[in-house]
Formats: sequence, structure tokens, C-alpha cells
Amino acid sequence: MKSASLLFGLLLLLCVLVVQAEEPIAIKFSHVVAADTPKGKAAERFAQLAKEKTQGRVEVTVYPNSTLYKDKEEMEALQLGAVQMLAPSLAKFGPLGVKEFEVFDLPYIFDGYDQLHQVTEGPIGKELLGKLADKGVLGLAFWDNGFKVMSANKPLKDPKDFRGLKMRIQSSKVLDAQMRALGANPQVMAFSEVYQALQTGVVDGTENPPSNLYTQKMFEVQKFVTNSEHGYLGYAVIVNKAFWDGLPADIREALDEAMAEATVYANEIAKQENIDALAKVKASGKSEIIELTPEQKTEWKKRLAPVHQQMEDRVGKDLIQSIYQATGSDISKL
Repeated sequence: MKSASLLFGLLLLLCVLVVQAEEPIAIKFSHVVAADTPKGKAAERFAQLAKEKTQGRVEVTVYPNSTLYKDKEEMEALQLGAVQMLAPSLAKFGPLGVKEFEVFDLPYIFDGYDQLHQVTEGPIGKELLGKLADKGVLGLAFWDNGFKVMSANKPLKDPKDFRGLKMRIQSSKVLDAQMRALGANPQVMAFSEVYQALQTGVVDGTENPPSNLYTQKMFEVQKFVTNSEHGYLGYAVIVNKAFWDGLPADIREALDEAMAEATVYANEIAKQENIDALAKVKASGKSEIIELTPEQKTEWKKRLAPVHQQMEDRVGKDLIQSIYQATGSDISKL
């Protein structure tokens, strides 16, 4: 009788272990933008590829549009293991203590995607991602969103047009210095709160890639959009390091492959989607699109160039110089 009970117990335990072994590894992927943005679409593509490449052993659930955590909450949630994966904008790593990532916020440090990818896809980008490990975070890839436009309820053609405006920014000392160099008053605010703040006049304007401006409907409450391309907005796809290190080696390898393919997809669609989004904003008739002349853009660059030198102590003079060397671009020489 005892032998039968023991056998039954062992069989029951075996069944439980088999069921547990068959349950997929769950990954929560949280982000703060809409599902139909380049980042939102890339996150879904990664989830699909992860499932395919692991034969269903990994199940990635994507939570867009701050449905789990807002800007200021998500990094702590990742470090605590409440979520496993994020794709925060690069400005978020300064408050985490990795100030070097704020180099991406420097105005006009990149003149287009080719120069940008010399950094994000090269040794500089790899070195930057490696700096996150001490924070319990592992950097997997850089994803583009695009180059930013300025918006407000008055035309922004000359740097003096910013004087006295309350401009929403992400939490970044570099972006703070950028707006102050233009004569504006920077206002740090969570992304999910920006539309209402623009609508009610809490802030006068903001900066965003066109895809964010369009999908968050900010253009509905901004009369003018200046296609300045003054700064870059990108993301670092990151995971909780302890979680990642605890995965079986073959799972990590498959997820690395999925991430590599998702990154190619993300960066391919980002540029076109921003072109399309700006066209849709223009077609709406709710915002007037201002295209800067070469002379006007040069004036913007001259006004913003001192920000590079101001931020040398924060993001690293050697890092800034290495990017100048990699890209062949240095606005301080204008």
C-alpha cells in the first residue's frame, strides 16, 4: 500500500515537472509609446520572432502606451524584475547614472542616419551598452525612432522665436541646456502627459520625431511644426541582467538572433514612418509645417553649438570627440 502511494506521488511529481517544463518562459516587454509607432511595431516583431526561434519556449507580451509603467517608473520596475524588457529613450540613462548616453541628446551631433549608425552600430555603441551592466541592466541593441521636429503655437524659424516658451523635454541635462540655449524654459514631463499639457497650455511646445507627434495626436493642439531635425531620438533595448543570465544558453542565442532581426526591421521602418507621419500632419491642416532654409538651419546650429562644450564634463569630452571622428561632423567649427 505504501509502495503504491509512493509510486503515485512520484508520478504526480513527474507530471507537475513535465507541465512546468512545457510552460513558456514569460517576458514582459513594456514601453511608453503607441503600438503603431516604429518602436511599438518593432517590439511586436521581436515578440513574434522570439516565439518562432525558440519553438514556443519563450512568450513575449508587449505592453505599449504606458499601460504598465510611465516614463519615471519603468526603469525601476526593470531593475526590480517586475518587467523583463524595456526600450527606453536614450535620455533615460542619465538619471540611471550612465550619463554618457546623454551624448545622443546633443543638438546636431548627427547629420543624418548614416552618421548616426557609424556610432550605434559600431564600437562606440557597443561600449556604451556595456556600461549598463553595473546597474543590473543588459543592453541588447539600439533602435532608431528618428530626428526630431519642434512644435509650438507660434512659428519657430529663428532661435529668438523660442524666447520665453515653456518647452516640454525628457529628463536630460543636455536637453535642458539645449532649450535654455534657445531662450526657452524647459519643462520635464512624462510622455503620457504631454498631449493634455499642450492642450491646456501647461507647456507651449515640445520636440518629438514626427511619428510620436502624429500617433500621440500632439499636432492637433500645436499650430506650427518646424522640421528642424535638430536632435535624435532613439532607444536602447534592455533586459534585466539577472533574468537574462539565468536563461538557458540556447534560449539566449535564439533571442539574440530575434533581436538582431527586429533591430534591422526597426531601423528600416523608422525613417519612412517619420516621413509618412509628417506628411499626414501636413495633410490634416491642423499644423503648418515649416521647412528651414539652409541659412536658418545654420543659425540654429550656431546657437546650439555651445551646448556641446557645456556638456563635456557631463557626457565626456573624449566621447564627444570620438563621435566627431567617427562621423566626420563637428558643429563647433561652423
